[in-house]
Amino acid sequence: MSARYVPAPRSSHVGGDWYDAFTMSDGATALVIGDVAGHDLDAAAGMAQVCNMLRAYAGAELEPPSTIVDHLDQAMARMAETTMATAVFARVELTRDEGWRLRWTNAGHPPPLLVEHDGRARFLEAGQGMLLGTGIPTARADAVTELPPRSTLVLYTDGLIESPRGSIDAGLSRLREYAASLPHHPLHAICDLLLTHVRPDDNNDDVAMLVLRLPGDARVPDVPAPR
Repeated sequence: MSARYVPAPRSSHVGGDWYDAFTMSDGATALVIGDVAGHDLDAAAGMAQVCNMLRAYAGAELEPPSTIVDHLDQAMARMAETTMATAVFARVELTRDEGWRLRWTNAGHPPPLLVEHDGRARFLEAGQGMLLGTGIPTARADAVTELPPRSTLVLYTDGLIESPRGSIDAGLSRLREYAASLPHHPLHAICDLLLTHVRPDDNNDDVAMLVLRLPGDARVPDVPAPR
């Protein structure tokens, strides 16, 4: 894994974007990307509370991602300050045939991007639900997909793709097309290149990014990295 956090370039330099990764009690790896609304100290304080509560709920019981996020949503309604956020909570699981599987739920957040070893890239758009902190009861969904060997998973916040002068669809397309050219790059280089070439120059938002690469498989031949 590799990760980045970049503060907003022209605002208060604090915000509510965060990433997290930790091992769950059954050995699965939990991945989190989230964005608390706002660009000030209140957003940063709310982010810290939401991040810690999510870790606590994920560690308390082995429940599906949607159930854990629903517990978090209910707890946020009881916070002293009104806080709204988007988030993806996922778990990377080892399957019985020693492959890898991603199980996730999405609370109003931009979809994760999966880039396979051959450069095919697709957004994981299933599992979508309402953002957190609205106080409106909602039925959240879980989604699942197999993760091919040596594929790269990119979790990010909207600061990477949004622009005041362009549509979010254009930003998503830019991310997918550029990330598809980087399947053999080291993860730290992917993070830096995405920030340099995908993040709009006129974006005044902070950015969090978490990138994970799956282990290889003996049946998949080594492909040298491009020079």
